[in-house]
Amino acid sequence: QVHLVQSGGVSVQAGGSLTLSCAVSGYTYSRYCLGWFRQAPGKAPEGVALISSDGTRMYADSVKGRFTISLDSAKNTLYLQMNTLKPEDTAMYYCAARATSLSCSFMRLSSTNYWGQGTQVAVSS
Repeated sequence: QVHLVQSGGVSVQAGGSLTLSCAVSGYTYSRYCLGWFRQAPGKAPEGVALISSDGTRMYADSVKGRFTISLDSAKNTLYLQMNTLKPEDTAMYYCAARATSLSCSFMRLSSTNYWGQGTQVAVSS
């Protein structure tokens, strides 16, 4: 059984930085599609960043140049480094994992059954 356990987040002032972590256990597939989504109050979920076993990295336009996704394979931990945070980055953030032989995309990743428990990020102006 795959488990994703998140940590990090909380509150920060605009312009600050935060790092979210997502520890992945029970994942035995050689190919992976991992990523982060967020949902702000009253808004639809949004794909933020993803990384796949074929080296693909993808970011939402709203976070390009500010957020960086990375994977520490030795620790089985996914990270999201968030810099120059803005109030509009305020949301609940979720990590996700999916085993797939196809290309990794936000749409494909969003249909996974494997999600972290969520981490609240609040950015004040």
